[in-house]
Amino acid sequence: LMNAAVAQGVEPAQIAQHCDSVSLCFSKGLGAPCGAVLAGCREFVAEAWRLRKLLGGGMRQVGVLAAAACLGLLHAEETLRRDHHNARRFAEGIHVLDSPLCSVNLAAVETNIVMVNIQGAWPSPAELCDRLGAVSEEEVAETGQAVSVLLLPWSARAVRAVWHRNVSARDTELARRKLEFVARKCQE
Repeated sequence: LMNAAVAQGVEPAQIAQHCDSVSLCFSKGLGAPCGAVLAGCREFVAEAWRLRKLLGGGMRQVGVLAAAACLGLLHAEETLRRDHHNARRFAEGIHVLDSPLCSVNLAAVETNIVMVNIQGAWPSPAELCDRLGAVSEEEVAETGQAVSVLLLPWSARAVRAVWHRNVSARDTELARRKLEFVARKCQE
C-alpha cells in the first residue's frame, strides 16, 4: 500500500477507499522490526482480534516497537522514494547492458521491485541467483571486490529484485556490476 501510494503520488487513503479491509505491515519497506495494522469494519476487526487471540497471537509491552513503526511511517515517503529510485537505477543499468542473457521492461518498474527476464536456456533463474550470491576468487581478482547479491528466482524465466531501506545507492551499483560480471561469465 505504501509503495503504491508513493509511486502514484497519492495518499494511502485514496487507494484504500476502494477496499473493505486493509493490512499494512510496518516491517515491509518501513523499517520497523515488526508490527502490522489491520483496518476494516468494526465486526471484521473484532473477529480478526478474536482469532488472533484464539491462535495465541499478541505481544505485551510493545511500545518500543510501536515507536519504530511510527518513525517508519513518518519517513515512509522519503525512504520509499529512495528505494524506488535505486530499483529504477538498477533496471536502467540492466537495460543499458543490452545482454543476451537478461533484460528488463523499464515501463514495468514503478516501485521497489524489478523483474529481470532471463533469455535463453541457460542459466536458469535459480542458477543465475546462485551465481549472483556466490563470490569467486576470479571475481575478486577481476573486480577487486567480493559482492554477494541475493535475488529470488520468480518464475521459469524471471528473477525478482526488491529494494528496502537498508539497500543504498552504492549497494545498488555493486549489484548492477555483479550482474554485469555474471552475465559476461555466463556468455564466455
